[in-house]
Amino acid sequence: MTPHPLYPHLLSPLDLGHTTLKNRVLMGSMHTGLEDGRRHFPRMAAFYAERARGGVGLIVTGGFAPNIEGWAKPFAGTLATSAAARRHRLVTDAVHAEGGKIALQILHTGRYGYHPLCVAPSRIKSPISPFTPRELSARGIERQISAFVRCAALAREAGYDGVEVMGSEGYLINQFLVSHTNQRDDAWGGSPANRMRLALEIVERVRAAVGADFILIYRLSMLDLIPGGSSWDEVVTLAKAVAAAGATMINTGIGWHEARIPTIATSVPRGAFAWVTQKMRKELRAAGLTIPLITSNRINMPEVAEAILAEGCADMVSMARPLLADPEFVNKAAQHRRDEINTCIACNQACLDHAFVSKIASCLVNPRAGHETELVWRPLDPARHTRKRIAVVGAGPAGLAAATTLAERGHEVHLFEAAAQVGGQFNMARRVPGKEEFAETLRYYTRRIGVTGVQLHLSKRVDVATLVAGRFDEVVLATGVLPRDPKIPGSDLPNVLSYIDVLLHARPVGPRVAIVGAGGIGFDVAEFLVTAPGASPTMNLHEWLAEWGVADPATARGGVVAARPAPPARQVTLLQRKVGKLGKGLGKTTGWIHRASLQMKQVRMIGGVNYQRITAQGLWITTRISSGAQQSEPRLIECDTVVLCSGQEPLRVLHEPLRAAGLRTHLIGGAFEAGELDAKRAIDQGTRLAATL
Repeated sequence: MTPHPLYPHLLSPLDLGHTTLKNRVLMGSMHTGLEDGRRHFPRMAAFYAERARGGVGLIVTGGFAPNIEGWAKPFAGTLATSAAARRHRLVTDAVHAEGGKIALQILHTGRYGYHPLCVAPSRIKSPISPFTPRELSARGIERQISAFVRCAALAREAGYDGVEVMGSEGYLINQFLVSHTNQRDDAWGGSPANRMRLALEIVERVRAAVGADFILIYRLSMLDLIPGGSSWDEVVTLAKAVAAAGATMINTGIGWHEARIPTIATSVPRGAFAWVTQKMRKELRAAGLTIPLITSNRINMPEVAEAILAEGCADMVSMARPLLADPEFVNKAAQHRRDEINTCIACNQACLDHAFVSKIASCLVNPRAGHETELVWRPLDPARHTRKRIAVVGAGPAGLAAATTLAERGHEVHLFEAAAQVGGQFNMARRVPGKEEFAETLRYYTRRIGVTGVQLHLSKRVDVATLVAGRFDEVVLATGVLPRDPKIPGSDLPNVLSYIDVLLHARPVGPRVAIVGAGGIGFDVAEFLVTAPGASPTMNLHEWLAEWGVADPATARGGVVAARPAPPARQVTLLQRKVGKLGKGLGKTTGWIHRASLQMKQVRMIGGVNYQRITAQGLWITTRISSGAQQSEPRLIECDTVVLCSGQEPLRVLHEPLRAAGLRTHLIGGAFEAGELDAKRAIDQGTRLAATL
């Protein structure tokens, strides 16, 4: 087979002995919510079939519990009966019909289970669950092992090509491995050999049950990122034993869910943990073991994956969210269409944030993800549809999604943008340290404009007369937002700036700053201002590892040491009117990262504030005493610059005049609703509207 000229490693086959994978791309396991009810199985079949059609070498499903004790939550996806296995045939048949291969992940959450039936090696409550687990007896442990084995056999019965045994991220098997969570003194605890016994018994017995011609992946926690985690010697010993016990491949797990170090958010550098897999691969190769290793976390473009494989870090790369963002990722790479890939920006807003509130996972940049059976658009049928002439006003995320989807369907689309470039609010977001990935979304849409034939008019502020004269059948207003004026006395002084002045126009900011408003934009502005100009931890792996306290696991147990953040570039105070914790409305799975990052940069956070006035000396405030209405005495936050991040208002001045002129007009994005500049909502609205016109 001739190697691909751009991605010779990524697109080469991987021989597993009894079967061959067509490339080195694994769709890593990710809980979508489609696992948690039989009514979702047709949607799950369509979801995975689309990724198989997109060229993925091997898919791993979201986790299925082997029994009720292993549930992630009550009535979560479980594979424990032949009747359940028959339902899975819908999924496996759909994937195989597209030429793909699929493995089922067996996930036992242990003490992470969000239900009163959870079990663990010891009766130690997790910091991320309100339930204290029941300590397993020796007989209870045997029942858990039998459940894993039964689940694997049923997966084969259901038509899966393999299973992945989840042994990382702090779930049950991982809990047995670490003395921090395993305080037993019997044959399942104490010594490292006893603590790894559960993992090895499961792998050995699963292999015996499913036979030699079935893929068995073991997900190994190579870097726990918790104090008292596994030592490197213990991890290497387990990896060698897992290989000997019958695993086909070893996948890399990074960090327990309770770890206070980000591992997959957008602020994490690309491929940030591939060095850990490379370290393990060298250990195994030195021992004469050729078992393929899979690396994971923040691998979101084909050149990133290719470099990781070319450098010998791994034999395969795992990508989950990038295949939510673009199911055609592999095909586009193979067809030299890298610039058409809809890149995962690792925001977590529609995937993990949804999963943690029991909603179906989707994707901010691809709202079809998880909704393949309902959000469908096809080219216009000339026999049934009239091609329309449509104006889209505003080339922010909502306008870009609407315009390109409309054009893809076959409409004549004119996209008007007052600025000299597309992007809207994303042009500010991508300047925030840790959010550089947002530029990829703009690159994708810029290319898609050309591919779909959208007629783009930049630096063009249209008015009602122009749109009426253009004889458009429909007008889509995606005109975005304006900053809200908080009406603080003194806000017209020269030491007062808006967030647009700071992020978009690069207006000078003094060394001491007060930020009015602690929503998402306030946090972004704070991050921007405390980071030294030209410094970007996202782009410098060594700086990022030091900033968060990630170390070589051979020198620090669990790979975690004291954080060494760079000093802040400015002294920043972040304020909000609401009483309580700042950043409460940030993302479910990323809010803690933003708060921790600013705390490391010594940002002062004050809630319950009333803004009295702004002077040349700074910002005068009062604060609420306790939860009552009583206010403190006015005090001065001394600062050189006050930055206003006090919300937004929809910009929709064209709406009523256009309707009065008789034009069919639609509002989407910030023009429809300005609250917190929700890009997820904006792209979803733009796409869904375009699918119906």
